[in-house]
Amino acid sequence: MNHAIRIRESWEDRLLLTIVYVALGLVTIAVAYPIIFIISSSFSSSSAVMGGKVWFLPVEPTLYGYSAVFKYKQIWTGYLNSIFYTGVGSTLSVALTIMMAYPISRKTFVGRNIFVWLLLFAMLFSGGLIPYYLVVRNLHLLGTAWAMILPGALSIFSVIVAKTFFQSSIPNDLYEAAQIDGCTDAGFLFRVVLFLSKPVIAVLFLWSAVGNWNSYFNALIFLNDASKYPLQLVLREILVVNNVDTSSMSLSAEQLKHFEDMKTLLKYSVIVISSIPVLILYPFIQKYFVQGVMVGAIKE
Repeated sequence: MNHAIRIRESWEDRLLLTIVYVALGLVTIAVAYPIIFIISSSFSSSSAVMGGKVWFLPVEPTLYGYSAVFKYKQIWTGYLNSIFYTGVGSTLSVALTIMMAYPISRKTFVGRNIFVWLLLFAMLFSGGLIPYYLVVRNLHLLGTAWAMILPGALSIFSVIVAKTFFQSSIPNDLYEAAQIDGCTDAGFLFRVVLFLSKPVIAVLFLWSAVGNWNSYFNALIFLNDASKYPLQLVLREILVVNNVDTSSMSLSAEQLKHFEDMKTLLKYSVIVISSIPVLILYPFIQKYFVQGVMVGAIKE
């Protein structure tokens, strides 16, 4: 009987694993195929793309789309702007998050529960788009690069994750030992807490960096100068509005004649190029990601 039970359980396990592998395979295909299609389309001829001939591998391979990208100055201006907004914005966001999360994670901090409830209330209820716009306008941030950085610098969800991480990973005994050695609160934060919090800091930086890199709505409503547009807003102009400024591309008469073909490939090439920074950043932070999210997600 026991032998029969072991066999039955073994088949159940195998069936479950088969279902899991099939499900994961389908999800992988669903996620990977659009990426493969875009990359293949960016290297294919416009006639092949428009004719629906591209399915998996490039058809009539060409670098025509990428040559158009290098000639389109607005893309590289947007690229530099996005790098600035992402770098400064993510660094400021992580700094503000730690400055907010660490004090309310310590049980000795007076009024910590009040601040936690205020954060939860602000996370659940927002003033809406019009008050948001009026605040930015009254702070004289409209049309400036700071309109892309300051309004969304602090994420309440990130504060809660960081607070939970500090509570579960930084014991009070360690704080008391540091106090006995004469360490101040600021010294304990910079010398001990930050050193032990690399996983959650990496996760917070990744979340903020991806959000800042993909952000275009703030630029759409706050910026009116094309020289300050981030890459995603330039990408929106190309993909959605179908607006390409040919005056900045220095095209010859022959290239202007085939401009529609160039614009088709330009769309796919820009998508590929705009995704490269995040794809480069993720492998360096991946080893911290699971640890930082799991520890920061445990509620006490």
